[in-house]
Amino acid sequence: MAEDRPQPGEGRQAENLSPKRQRARQPKPLKRLHQPSCRMNEPEYARFTAAAAHCKMTNAAFLAYAVDKAARDLTRTAAEIATEREVLDEIFAARRHLGRIHGLFNQVAKALNSGADTPHLNATAQAVHDAARRMEEAADALLAHRDGGESA
Repeated sequence: MAEDRPQPGEGRQAENLSPKRQRARQPKPLKRLHQPSCRMNEPEYARFTAAAAHCKMTNAAFLAYAVDKAARDLTRTAAEIATEREVLDEIFAARRHLGRIHGLFNQVAKALNSGADTPHLNATAQAVHDAARRMEEAADALLAHRDGGESA
């Protein structure tokens, strides 16, 4: 019975097959030998695939290009990809510093009530006010970024 069935490859001529479409091989110095991987949640993956499609690139090519571009300018990259946790840590540190400043202002108030001279009080109070305002703006920017760019 096996003799009645056609054997694999039988009946096809090599010259009838279309030539395979294959890209040119990369020279050794340019070959990409490593294949790192990462995990993404659904919104991250959707943004990633949409960005790759927009650039008319495969996901792998887009990822390789984006990573290489980010790695070439580490100062800018570090600022742009700071995680929300790192930003929150900085905001909490700033809040602790403002708490210490609050304590110092209580000491200033006590000194003023005792008749002490405070020649730089207004400038210091304005500097603390500006720092608190900047911290509030940073928190608002973080919330806006987390919520997709809408202002808080």
